[in-house]
Amino acid sequence: MKKLFPSELIYQLFALLIAFIVVHAIYVAVVRPNADAFIAQEKIQIAQNSNYEIQRSAYVVLRDFEQEACFVLLLWAISILGYKAMASRRQREQLRLDLVGLPEDQSVTVETAEQTSTLIRKRIPEVAQDYLLSRVMLAAIDRFSATRSVQDTSSVVQEMCDSEAEKAESELSIIRYIAWAIPSVGFIGTVRGIGEALAQAHRAVEGDITGVTQSLGVAFNSTFVALVISIVLMFLIHSQQSAQERLVLDVRRYCEDWFVRRLRV
Repeated sequence: MKKLFPSELIYQLFALLIAFIVVHAIYVAVVRPNADAFIAQEKIQIAQNSNYEIQRSAYVVLRDFEQEACFVLLLWAISILGYKAMASRRQREQLRLDLVGLPEDQSVTVETAEQTSTLIRKRIPEVAQDYLLSRVMLAAIDRFSATRSVQDTSSVVQEMCDSEAEKAESELSIIRYIAWAIPSVGFIGTVRGIGEALAQAHRAVEGDITGVTQSLGVAFNSTFVALVISIVLMFLIHSQQSAQERLVLDVRRYCEDWFVRRLRV
């Protein structure tokens, strides 16, 4: 599994770079030009009609730098979750295989367990041998061959599955950090907008509240977008976490039903 870590790290770095390029390109080509055009049109309407009711535009809500940063983080988190979801799916496909290689009514002895170990190492590709099911099965066979104890074999299955569950939980820490960072970026926009509004308070006293309203719009829009994105991302995180937990439970059940319960000393 160690050799997979650098490739996943490189994938995350490239995913962040691609997310920034894609989101920034959309903002430069679509969002900000449309937002500027809409604001200019609204100013013309207000100048012509003092009773004109200001309209809202999604481009204006999304146009600031904080919202752009939130979308970059969202796309980055989704790419990482997609990577982990594909890895879980590949490991789940291994549960369809018969790694024991014996009839269901036949018990597993030390000799047949060693045959099963040889079968797994020859039948399963080298990359797939790093999957959870292959590692747990091989570890259980080695423990049974060494100790000839069914209880010890069951214990090693449980210990490895518990360790894998903790490892999968820790691997989601970067995504949880992103989910925490998105609302924080939104609050940064809130602070920036309120600061700009206070800096233009003297104009509001003189009767020109345009600058104040625009700055307050930055404050509230950034918070609104960040919270919505955070809600969506937390749902995706919990979905992936549930998928990983189900995988570990299914691997444990597979090993218990198809191997441990059939062991005979």
